[in-house]
Amino acid sequence: MKTTTVTTEVLNDLVQINNDRIEGYEKAREELKDEDADLKSLFLNMIEESQKYKMALATEVSALGEDIETGTTTSGKIYRGWMDVKALFTGHDRKTVLNNCEFGEDAAQNAYKMALEEEDLPSNIRTLISDQKASLRRSHDEIKRLRDTQA
Repeated sequence: MKTTTVTTEVLNDLVQINNDRIEGYEKAREELKDEDADLKSLFLNMIEESQKYKMALATEVSALGEDIETGTTTSGKIYRGWMDVKALFTGHDRKTVLNNCEFGEDAAQNAYKMALEEEDLPSNIRTLISDQKASLRRSHDEIKRLRDTQA
């Protein structure tokens, strides 16, 4: 029973992180200018990535007979609020948006790292989380690469 509870909590935390990521990239897309179509397209791909991961995590929660989280994390809400305030002072340029996105990607990596530190996860769940973390790392690195190319 303890393993089921721990597993459900870990999975639901990651569902929330993916909800944060979806909302963060939706917000980032709104902040971009029309000429930033390349980033808007990339961010849409990242939204779709998190929607796919969220569904995979939610499927596992359902299989355990538990309720799926539908909200975002408190830290995610704080992060999005910080993006709003920072944008008022710095504008909506590409570098600022990419900096904010990298901050969010760092938070997602940390959440997945913490999830994998949980010892009582079944091996199939650990594999799912590890695979998602690796894919999200590639997304993080792409955001960082794009940010580093900005003047």
